[in-house]
Amino acid sequence: MNGEPDLLVGGTWSHASDGGTREIINPADGSVAATVDEATADDARRAVSAARTTFDAGTWPATPVAERSALLARIVDLLERDKEALARVETLDTGKTLVESRIDIDDIISVFRFYSQLVGVEADRLIDVGDPTVISRVVREPIGVCVLIAPWNYPLLQMSWKIAPALAAGCTMVAKPSEVTPLSTIAFVRLAEEAGVPDGVLNLVQGSGAVLGAALTDNPDVDFISFTGGLATGRTIAKVAAEHVTKVAVELGGKNPHIVFADADWESSVDQVLTGVFLHSGQVCSAGTRLIVEDSIADDFVAELANRAEKIRVGNGLDPASETGPLVSEQHRAKVEAFVELGISEGAKLVAGGTRPSDPALASGSFYRPTIFDRCDRSMRIVAEETFGPILTVERFETEADAIRLGNDTEYGLAAGVRTSDAARGERVVRALRHGTVWLNDFGYYTAAAEWGGFKKSGNGRELGPTGLAEYQEIKHIWHNTAPKPAGWFKGD
Repeated sequence: MNGEPDLLVGGTWSHASDGGTREIINPADGSVAATVDEATADDARRAVSAARTTFDAGTWPATPVAERSALLARIVDLLERDKEALARVETLDTGKTLVESRIDIDDIISVFRFYSQLVGVEADRLIDVGDPTVISRVVREPIGVCVLIAPWNYPLLQMSWKIAPALAAGCTMVAKPSEVTPLSTIAFVRLAEEAGVPDGVLNLVQGSGAVLGAALTDNPDVDFISFTGGLATGRTIAKVAAEHVTKVAVELGGKNPHIVFADADWESSVDQVLTGVFLHSGQVCSAGTRLIVEDSIADDFVAELANRAEKIRVGNGLDPASETGPLVSEQHRAKVEAFVELGISEGAKLVAGGTRPSDPALASGSFYRPTIFDRCDRSMRIVAEETFGPILTVERFETEADAIRLGNDTEYGLAAGVRTSDAARGERVVRALRHGTVWLNDFGYYTAAAEWGGFKKSGNGRELGPTGLAEYQEIKHIWHNTAPKPAGWFKGD
């Protein structure tokens, strides 16, 4: 960054082959946070080739599990050492508050710690085939060369969900962060190198997906692609990968319902609906952007939400007084503003926000006020499409069946929340919702030990948990006959 080479291929740091660079903009004030190398398609192909050569050499895949576990543990130690510096980089890059960035680093530490421990206790599965002379076992082996593509909203956190299990499994990889927010991933890869990741195991390129995408995904040397991002790009990757029969896991966002029944605890519901949608200015794939509230409390509930939303302190993420930061870029704010205009044109009732902040101190940043639309319905695009910004839409229901129907009436299925004091009803509703994660009387929390992913167009495959490691492994059945003898099948004359 800022003069240092930022591409890591085969253990060597280098500049982009054509000398290209990109300015990374701090969305809080429009200043240049850093200038980084912008990789070319040739750079990306070299990175894949380096990962292929390293994997095929066999040393890293054959590294004992205990050594791989110890490597992840050393990464944990270095993450803890550099937590504050990494959090600051993340805030400069994404705009989120420093408090959020620190939480992200804590979560990243938890992910590496979990996989360090999990891979160390995995064991082969022995199968009794009814013959004492046969040893039949199922073993796990690394899947091979992995391409890891992370989004701009949680750059290092989402990348850690991929790198940690890939390293634990014994894979080699090419990491490509978003070209908008690559700084924390670059810093992490240097940290991983310090921890002792062997040359060629973890390769890094950053740049435009339009330039690098085909070189990384339309490539017969790649065994597995893990992508987190938009639906359109995910579809393209899946189609291209299918030509090579490359395995793919894609997490493609969501339009997540937050269902509030009349008997729910009032204070925690108001608070967590606001947090669920306006944290990181709504730039969260699992944000609770659709409030589905029981009609008998809806007017009062929405009025309270609007009142509190207007008081949320929007500001620079490095300012301790800020409660939420800017949008990631001017371009993204323009998309959010277009959605707000669309909501108004569709007849939704704007009850909070809907404009940029008036504070002159924020004029140079990509800020937008928390926005709430009441009186929405499923015919509106503002309700159906992922806005990825600080926009909450409000729908109303009268019966439990209505709530479930509305909650499932989306092409996505990533996450959902349910709030009720009736435990039996809560269990019925969470079981009926077709979403990968469902929170009951809570919202937004997760653990590295539990799988994360969605139903329907939110994607396929899972990250985190034991399944998140299994994505990076192949299963092999080994049948060992310890007393071989002729089968005697073909008798001849």
